[in-house]
Amino acid sequence: MSFSALLLLFLLILLIYLLYTEKVHPAAAFLFVVSALVVFGVLTPREALAGFSNEQVATIALLLVVSSAMKKFEITGYLFSRLLGKERKYPLFLSKMMGLVSLLSAFLNNTPVVATLMPYVYEWGRRHRISPSKLLIPLSYAAILGGTTTLVGTSTNLIVNALAVESGLPPFHLFDFAWAGVPAVLAGILYMVTVGKRLLPNREDLLSKFLRSGREYLVETFIPPGSPFAGKSVLEAGLRNLKGLFLVEIIRGGERIAPVTPQDILKERDTLIFAGDTESIVELVKKSGGLSLPAVCSPFHGERIEVVEALVPVNSSLVGKKVRETNFRARFDAAILAVHRDGERLKGKIGEMVLKPGDLLLLLAGKDFWSRVADSSDLFVINKVNEVYTLKEKKSLFFLFAFIVALIMSALGVIPLFTSLLILISLLVISGLSTYNEIKKNIDLNLVVIAAFSFAVGIAIKKSGLSSVIGSMIVSITEPLGLVGALVAVYLITNILTEFVTNVAAATMVFPVALSVASNLGASPKLFALVVAYAASASFATPVGYQTNLLVYGPGNYRFKDFLKVGLPLSFIFMSVIISLLILKQKGGA
Repeated sequence: MSFSALLLLFLLILLIYLLYTEKVHPAAAFLFVVSALVVFGVLTPREALAGFSNEQVATIALLLVVSSAMKKFEITGYLFSRLLGKERKYPLFLSKMMGLVSLLSAFLNNTPVVATLMPYVYEWGRRHRISPSKLLIPLSYAAILGGTTTLVGTSTNLIVNALAVESGLPPFHLFDFAWAGVPAVLAGILYMVTVGKRLLPNREDLLSKFLRSGREYLVETFIPPGSPFAGKSVLEAGLRNLKGLFLVEIIRGGERIAPVTPQDILKERDTLIFAGDTESIVELVKKSGGLSLPAVCSPFHGERIEVVEALVPVNSSLVGKKVRETNFRARFDAAILAVHRDGERLKGKIGEMVLKPGDLLLLLAGKDFWSRVADSSDLFVINKVNEVYTLKEKKSLFFLFAFIVALIMSALGVIPLFTSLLILISLLVISGLSTYNEIKKNIDLNLVVIAAFSFAVGIAIKKSGLSSVIGSMIVSITEPLGLVGALVAVYLITNILTEFVTNVAAATMVFPVALSVASNLGASPKLFALVVAYAASASFATPVGYQTNLLVYGPGNYRFKDFLKVGLPLSFIFMSVIISLLILKQKGGA
């Protein structure tokens, strides 16, 4: 093995470690690895930056803009309301919901689809007394399954297509993934509505748990006449930074003041709502002399305080910052009551907590919260539904029609997908349906950087000869099992990687190896490329392998083992269907 191959192997192991441990941002991890490859001469600067001029990488960015526009026009919510809103039976709802989400995810970015529909699914469960834990894993799995059926269904397929073209293979067409993908989707839905639903946990959601346990630590106090606190600000009264306590809101007559700021002036007969340990609040009342408990302490029932759940998405600008650094109250007109991660409430001062993707925030919403969060991609509210039963404008129908036409033109080979999407986005701007600032905001630069640099990593794996070495080892080990054994080996390696690092990284690392295996066996390289694409997207067994799994992890109050319990059988079913159908198609000479 050459020096460049050994260096690359070391860097790949380091990349996997950095991605898994989240020591640095994924984009930064790729930047470091590619920079090292350039410094040591494994890649030229042109090769390192080739991904940024790649058509498929640019297509990923355009699809993000289109998906965000679909969310803006509330088309997905409209479809959900019309097709599923009146369904009452859980098994029928589950099958219809997964079918609809799979269809949408075949043509739209998975993450916005799940983020947009989550409040609707959540609300349906609340109305029919079905726990979110019975609904949200199926929602995520449906998005993943649907994304495997078309070229545009997931960024992984586009990256594999880019690598295929770079390797001299003909490009994939829009529906080349449907031959095996659609039957695999149907098999996955059948599994979830028969066996999978029985394996799903039945847990109380975090908001209900918070409202129930709130009786224990939300207590009402008031400022009596003659109190030394009257006329002082919250900060001057010493009520801003209390140990173990948080001033939630002030009730003044019929007025509600929330979130409370340090500058708010206290007045006689103000009612103060504190969150914390009840005994600590009683102790505060005894020591301060400025507060009193009512004759009958009114436990919190939720009538006065609007508590909402919001999720921190992967691409949020809040990620990696301490709460106190985010200027959260001024930015969203909301106060953070609690932060949940991996289904558990974090301890310590909220202001010192560093936010991570998938964190679930329990928020006290101010009057301007909803207008502010509607224009932000930094938070996804999951328990508030905008009841949409008619599309807002005729422009929404125009956009939907234009998007369908763009897909048809690409599928028929009239114009490339990149060109059709570019025309569609240009029409959005010209017609006033979207602005340049909205488009700029909706492009996830982190994803584009990861996709571009992963393309460079793929070039390095092939150029260094590492793919040939690993490919020969796989062929040698699976020789007794022939083509089937080699396909299963490539699938499993890719799938295991994608469960713990990003799907784009997994596809990039294994693709050159898969082509080497195909070459050694004299098999179709397209066959192995498809296996890599399917395996890299099929992340069902862990919550960290795919963004949609991470999105539903907190809101569903799931545990890591829940994904293993439900997802491992689905992973086996999906692999079996995919490989069987691909081999069948190969033998048929297609």
